[in-house]
Amino acid sequence: MIHLLRTRRSSRAAVSRISAIAVLPALALALAGCSTASSSFSALSDKVGSVGGYFSRPQGESQQVAMFVASTHHKAGESSGDGAASFSLQTVSVPPDHKPGEIELPRFGAPDPQKDFVVLRRRALDPDAFHAELASHISGRIGNSRDVLLYVHGFNTSLAEARFRLAQIVADGGFTGVPVLFSWPSKGDLFAYESDKESATASRDALEKLIADLSHTPGVGRVQVLAHSMGAWLTMEALRETAIAGHPDLDGKLGAIMLAAPDIDLTVFRQQVARLDPSHVSVFVSRDDRALSLSSRIAGSRQRLGAMDPSNPKDAAAIDALGVRVYDLSFFGSGWIGHDTYANAPDAVRQIGATLTRKREADANVQAVIDAGAAPVASPPPAPSAPASSAPSNAPIVGQVLAPPAR
Repeated sequence: MIHLLRTRRSSRAAVSRISAIAVLPALALALAGCSTASSSFSALSDKVGSVGGYFSRPQGESQQVAMFVASTHHKAGESSGDGAASFSLQTVSVPPDHKPGEIELPRFGAPDPQKDFVVLRRRALDPDAFHAELASHISGRIGNSRDVLLYVHGFNTSLAEARFRLAQIVADGGFTGVPVLFSWPSKGDLFAYESDKESATASRDALEKLIADLSHTPGVGRVQVLAHSMGAWLTMEALRETAIAGHPDLDGKLGAIMLAAPDIDLTVFRQQVARLDPSHVSVFVSRDDRALSLSSRIAGSRQRLGAMDPSNPKDAAAIDALGVRVYDLSFFGSGWIGHDTYANAPDAVRQIGATLTRKREADANVQAVIDAGAAPVASPPPAPSAPASSAPSNAPIVGQVLAPPAR
């Protein structure tokens, strides 16, 4: 099931000219794109989806994003000995003049809430308090505002960077539910790819437990998942373990699984997605993702899921056999590396927002009530809305060049 988002053509990566000696340094530099160093991108189309004004907020006002954080790393980025997570509730301020796709940070000195992303508050929570606070935040919400968005970051990404990225996605995507960050112990070192992979592996059980706990939160709507790069591999491993335990759809609470530039071996992904309903899964790919091209070379030229080319007949056939929805970001041209396009290109974030905010008619009029699960709201049903567009199952691959928006 494939839906392609295409804009202007960018030049193909000349990865093949990198010598074997230069592969490791080049990989480190390329994978630095997993961090939140952002570049601006002028959207070339307003046809990504019917998503409304997700990029607007009252003039002169910052947006405060409260997020729950589960982290398996402690001091100096090291993991806990038993792989258990620690918890906190943090509030990130998004500046009033924030530009979609960017994370505004100070060039020097202390951050200014009027210009920069800033952590306003942080409160540590024990596991019981974490679950109670989460249920409290969901209570009283209606429809898909009862959803949780679980974000899992990628390689070379610190906790500080990951929480700013999640806040940016919430702000740019118009998500109205409760954001949750799972942060695993990346060393934040360009040459620590293998070390990060081991740390991600050691965090699988903690992520699996978090996913199960989120799905059991009183009143929760759906658990929506967004995972990037190496974090996509970690997420699929945790979901696979959950499926093997007998809960492939989280007992009806699983929403969308969005994998952005997933650094996953294609053969491994086939085994992972075979345990799940592939209709839940969307993959954001780019054939010009230099980070994944180099990662593939380090892995012995094994193909990475996020670097597949839907315009290539062989790749197209492999994608179609997987049964997942694929969004091609090859023509968005967000930076030389092209590894953070899902968040740096406003149209890509808009598509994520459209997925997260799509109404579910079956529970659009359902309210979360703390300690009572979900209860119907005594009010008129919402006005009917146009059905969200989606590609039918086993649809042929269609390429669409998006026109510039009206000036």
